[in-house]
Amino acid sequence: MKFSEQWLREWVSPALSTQALADQITMAGLEVDAVEPVAVPFSGVVVAEVVGKAPHPDAGKLNVCRVDDGSGEPVPVVCGAPNVAVGQKVPFARVGAVLPDDVTIKQTRLRGVESCGMICSASELGLEEESSAGILVLPPESPVGAGLRDVMGLDDYTIEVDLTPNRGDCLSVKGLAREVGVLNRLAVSGPELTPVAPTLDETFPVRVEDAERCPRYIGRLIKGVDVNAETPLWMVERLRRSGIRAIDPVVDVTNYVMLELGQPLHAFDRANLHGSVVVRLAREGERLVLLDGQAITLDGATLVIADERGPLAIAGVMGGEHSGVSPATRDIFLESAFFSPLAIAGQARAHGLHTDASHRFERGVDPRLPREAAERATALLLAITGGMPGPLVEVASEPHLPDGREARLRVSRLEQALGKSLPRDEVTEILERLGLGVEASGESWTVKVPSWRFDIAIEEDLIEEVARIHGYNRLPVRRPLVRLALRPDHEAHTPLARLRRQMVARGYQEAVTYSFVAPELQQALHPEAVSPTLANPISSDLSVMRASLFPGLVRALQHNLNRQQERVRLFEIGLTFRGELDQLHQTPMLGALVCGPREPEGWTGGREPVDFFDLKGDLESLLALGEPQAWRFEPGKHSALHPGQCARLLHRGEEAGWIGTLHPAVRVRLGLKVDALLFEVRLDALTQGRVPAFTPLSRHPEVRRDLAFLVDEGLPVQALLDTIRAQAGEWLVKSHLFDVYQGQGVPEGLKSVALGLTWQHPSRTLNDEEINQLVDAIVAESRQHLGALLRA
Repeated sequence: MKFSEQWLREWVSPALSTQALADQITMAGLEVDAVEPVAVPFSGVVVAEVVGKAPHPDAGKLNVCRVDDGSGEPVPVVCGAPNVAVGQKVPFARVGAVLPDDVTIKQTRLRGVESCGMICSASELGLEEESSAGILVLPPESPVGAGLRDVMGLDDYTIEVDLTPNRGDCLSVKGLAREVGVLNRLAVSGPELTPVAPTLDETFPVRVEDAERCPRYIGRLIKGVDVNAETPLWMVERLRRSGIRAIDPVVDVTNYVMLELGQPLHAFDRANLHGSVVVRLAREGERLVLLDGQAITLDGATLVIADERGPLAIAGVMGGEHSGVSPATRDIFLESAFFSPLAIAGQARAHGLHTDASHRFERGVDPRLPREAAERATALLLAITGGMPGPLVEVASEPHLPDGREARLRVSRLEQALGKSLPRDEVTEILERLGLGVEASGESWTVKVPSWRFDIAIEEDLIEEVARIHGYNRLPVRRPLVRLALRPDHEAHTPLARLRRQMVARGYQEAVTYSFVAPELQQALHPEAVSPTLANPISSDLSVMRASLFPGLVRALQHNLNRQQERVRLFEIGLTFRGELDQLHQTPMLGALVCGPREPEGWTGGREPVDFFDLKGDLESLLALGEPQAWRFEPGKHSALHPGQCARLLHRGEEAGWIGTLHPAVRVRLGLKVDALLFEVRLDALTQGRVPAFTPLSRHPEVRRDLAFLVDEGLPVQALLDTIRAQAGEWLVKSHLFDVYQGQGVPEGLKSVALGLTWQHPSRTLNDEEINQLVDAIVAESRQHLGALLRA
């Protein structure tokens, strides 16, 4: 929020410089983003009165004016502004004045007529960014000869405060003044607010159909307003310094009161209202054209202000174009209401909107403020536009208004949190200065929370208030003293840190991607997956919860390939989400993706692309950290993986993950021009290990036999290894594949698989007869069940 320092100091003015005030606000938890002057430097500009005007003899668009600047005789000035007129008070740059951009005013002759100075527009003084249509006209009461900077209060600063969402009570000058008053132990005095006596009895009927979302609605009919009246310069300036452009007096007053008190208001053109004003939920499919010209279709969850013909505005967000104030408006209906924060939260974003009103209602507006704001706005409108006000019409539902909340603060908890003991009188004073009702009893305080503080509900909130008002910089810096026991090291569990180190050692980099992905990307990779869709996503391409780590990794691959990184090796550890929201399964997974050359570019290596077995080797290095014998790879089919280069991972017979090459059709659909290989494994299975145990080394020699089998080329080697281990006896200590061959000497459709088998007895030497019996059993069983033939 932006506000003028001078405006704030009308409410409360501590003896602090501008920067000291900004620092104090920041230290109180309301971070100041910027402090900027409201006007660029200029000098020599005073208030003057136009006392004469005549056409220029040689230029049809110029006028020769006589200007009284308070220095004596009126001076001649040539002016081309179309709105200059006799009797106006105007900003006048005397000869020698220095305007923005170091423009120095000199005495000159224009088309043969002497000009001794310049009548200035707002843009020429740096008060408007765009070029002004005419000169700046000052209020009639402005004293002639006085410095313009003093008259307009231009030696002022705009302070921009970045408020956290819980401090909606500070989204006004009143709220900020309340904070500054508390910090400096000063009384706060705003403008005197007195109820406006109605001058007519006429009202406009109001009906609230959803009291839960709108517990209080106040309206007032004001007839005979002059919408074409000019908004006073002081109000225009305060709006400008708060970042709001003046439009017309009615809109300006509603904006001004919102900035001053924090209560958004809206004015309807009475001529466009029919029947009564109704606060209700929109009916599905109703349409509304907003003030910004945007036409939207409403749904049944949107709270609207309507009349008997249809919606007039989105409640607490923006009014409709049809019912808005226009130059032809003569009677207005002024709205001031309290809407529940939960009713407004997300309502603006659902329609792609964000307004000053929704920003405040979403964070909470004081439910007692609507009447006060309506009276203040009425008084300002009558002073500027004239008119005859009717009585206030109020519809309120006390059971739905926020109840008076209470919270308890314990002395022991406060001292524990602050690391410091504060005098109890000081704590009581701080809470009372904040407007809280305080009742001390023994070792605690019972605190009644005022209506404007939506952020105070529990003891920790009260501790925060005491800490920030006392001063964070006055709290001691102490290291907490705790007694920590040694963390147990479960030897049968592989820690995540070890898995990460292993992946980094294999050349991978850890990626952290969003837990939500684009629906079309998830559909491409997992068309059968069911996962929750976000009701309020941060963007349309991040709107569903990920059912797998594959979408995030593929998106990270695309990001790297678009930046000419052809060799990509990424891994990620995170949750995946399967099922509907009421039956959601969250599974921790470890996933990885590789793409590009097997080795980094260099003179010692080639440019061979990474393949399935490279990725499988990396995965097996992870499996080796736990229980490698508990894992199996078997052929499988996965929607995202190549049918011929895909394997399912089983851990103790249960599915635990997948590994393979990205499906060519998916790769084309995603626009990838290179192959990518991925795996994904359940983390709970991956972290299961075994307790290390020592096995004595045998003193007796090993016996090794190498067997080469001819098998069907589609037979997994794992099946052959399983058969061999089942027949090889208890003394088999090692079995491994060391050669696969297809080509000359091997019939078509077959492959030669060479296995190395090693036996060793712990207490004696094995003889050839024992080994030969085991080998014969292996050969026979392999022939019978797998059709494997021993190769000659």
